[in-house]
Amino acid sequence: MAREIKKILVIKLSALGDFVLALAAMKKIRQVHKRAHITLLTTPPFEGLAKACPYFNAVETDGRPSGLGEWMALRKRLKAARYDRVYDLQTSAQSARIFHMLAPFPPEWSGIAAGCALPHKNPARNHMHTLERQADQLKYAGIWPDAPTEPGSAPGPDLSWVLPKPSQVRPVPGGVRPRPYALFIPGGSAHRLDKRWPAERYGQLGKMLSERGYDIVIIGGLQESALARQIQRYVGQARDLTGRTDFAKVAMLGAKAALVVGNDTGPLHLAAATGAPTVVMFSNASDPKLAAPRGHVTVLKADNLAELPVSAVLQAANALLPAA
Repeated sequence: MAREIKKILVIKLSALGDFVLALAAMKKIRQVHKRAHITLLTTPPFEGLAKACPYFNAVETDGRPSGLGEWMALRKRLKAARYDRVYDLQTSAQSARIFHMLAPFPPEWSGIAAGCALPHKNPARNHMHTLERQADQLKYAGIWPDAPTEPGSAPGPDLSWVLPKPSQVRPVPGGVRPRPYALFIPGGSAHRLDKRWPAERYGQLGKMLSERGYDIVIIGGLQESALARQIQRYVGQARDLTGRTDFAKVAMLGAKAALVVGNDTGPLHLAAATGAPTVVMFSNASDPKLAAPRGHVTVLKADNLAELPVSAVLQAANALLPAA
């Protein structure tokens, strides 16, 4: 008789887009281990989103120790927890180090750490989209025998739990429906500027959509407020929410948007995962075959995003928007 798995650790440390995609595997882990106590080991930026997530009983945020003392504290706690199984969805040098520090008797471990009990041995794993790759990892771990692993076949993440229930939605005063809005995500990693479509192009697109009756809402980090101001030069009434949204707010804005347009960045993945009609732009700095969001999504690819014309993005947006 198979040993009952009562205590599970899931490891996912970063980054936001990867974390969002990993929610699909996390959901499957919870579905299979219905009665298990599941702990997520992550990092502080994801604490709020993870605690709202229905897949975990506990969330710990010290997954990236910075010194010997912190590493020893993490080791002591993980050993004391006596986990029956670990699903390493980070599969990095950092998470492999966590495995090796638990020697000589680590928990049953699903991942790619050398010597682990449930290795993901598919030699093609690094060429698979994250969703198929993690589904395949769970297949190798024995919990998803019919895992969808063909390109484009794995289900995307389900963020329905982050949205308010119908009973919690307040009626609009006077019954007047607000104007539909397009959510713009013009920023991204500060050290990957080649992953950004130029802000003036967002402004030109925003002006066209505004003239058709859509409000424009801009989100991003506080450091991206300058991008919002550039867009507002074209669309004076565009609403700047840069620096004023947490992950849950981004998801709710995405879920209610008529359209989402953005670069390959974490908040875009989060908004797209709610089912929002989404146009996402990829440069040659990243490969959509490995990490594009799934759902009601159109992917536009250009080696240099500065060469991607507004007309191409508008055409993609028109195909997603309801007919006028």
